[in-house]
Amino acid sequence: MKLRSCLFLAAISVALFHTGRVESSRRPRYGGTVRVEVGAVLHSLDPAGAPADPDEASAKNEIDALLYDQRNPDGTFAGVAGSGAFHIAEWESGKHVTLAANENYRGGRAFVDSIDIEMGRAAKDRLLDLEVGKADFAEIPPEEARHAAERGVRVSTSLPEELVALVFVAGHSIAEDAHAREALARSIDRAAIVNFILQKEGEPAGGLLPQWSNGTAFLFSTAADAVGAKDLWSQISGSPRIVLGYDSGDSLGQAIAERVAVNARDAGIVLSAEPIASPEPSPPRYDARLVRLRITSSRPREALVSFQSGLPAIAGLDASPLPAAASSEQIYERERAVVSGYRVVPLVWLPRVYGLGARVRDWKAPVAGEGWPFVDVWLEQESQ
Repeated sequence: MKLRSCLFLAAISVALFHTGRVESSRRPRYGGTVRVEVGAVLHSLDPAGAPADPDEASAKNEIDALLYDQRNPDGTFAGVAGSGAFHIAEWESGKHVTLAANENYRGGRAFVDSIDIEMGRAAKDRLLDLEVGKADFAEIPPEEARHAAERGVRVSTSLPEELVALVFVAGHSIAEDAHAREALARSIDRAAIVNFILQKEGEPAGGLLPQWSNGTAFLFSTAADAVGAKDLWSQISGSPRIVLGYDSGDSLGQAIAERVAVNARDAGIVLSAEPIASPEPSPPRYDARLVRLRITSSRPREALVSFQSGLPAIAGLDASPLPAAASSEQIYERERAVVSGYRVVPLVWLPRVYGLGARVRDWKAPVAGEGWPFVDVWLEQESQ
């Protein structure tokens, strides 16, 4: 009996010892450098700068959120020195930037000592570096999320917060034909874009805001209507042709544009998808173009205002501001007014997809308008 009791107590002691080690290894710890890889190439970190390239602008906004925590009325960050959780320690234009933890940050010092951001990394290289442990964090194209998970990469997905839309060019003859705009809008099979191009990482979009934002997205139809589109197109005299432009460096945009062209042809619409060179020709040679717009706030009014300012001037939309205290009904009416004119045709919503390395702990996918949450992230100690 004594031997059995001793063995039982010994087993409990061993179990408690191992449990204690596991718990202690999971406690947040200070130190270490987060290795980040991005596809964008940044040439300036001037807080007042606004890059024209959408990928560069998005990456800069993430970095600004780490450097400054005070915003201007338009949602951009105010360049107040020392206000953010990190400060610039090293900067090599177009190649990499290292951010060091701000010891005096009013929100409390970050757990990690620094963040090293390598720029210009192709998506396939980012994914490979995550697999082999050379990177701790990288954004993954939504259409690659399933592939990344199958390869064993930890994947974190946000709510849908990037809108892919088709925008007609005001003044072009075919773009000024209401029947032509509506016909193309009706011909598009958004569900097929989500299912086959995005590999189900996204949602069909009928309005300018996702369902989680204002709760009215379900009021906008996303269904394709090839018969109705064909009927509308038949009412247009002559043999018009639509040129749909997409950014030459955007492979996802190209795939979506080519899918739109297939849908258009099924409805009898003559449409060609063509890349837009950089710098863009002026005036535009395309009749419509694909745009990608990211929500800058989780509040619907601010999100819609940012969309209106982000939509190209080529659309010729009413840019009058919404009241500061706009109600849900007013926001919906403004959204409906834009969508019902078919000058802007929402296509799909994309989430942000992140790949995480094995040692990253306490990661929480940010909501719209928030940057990378590296203030609360910590790194697991390497096994001895």
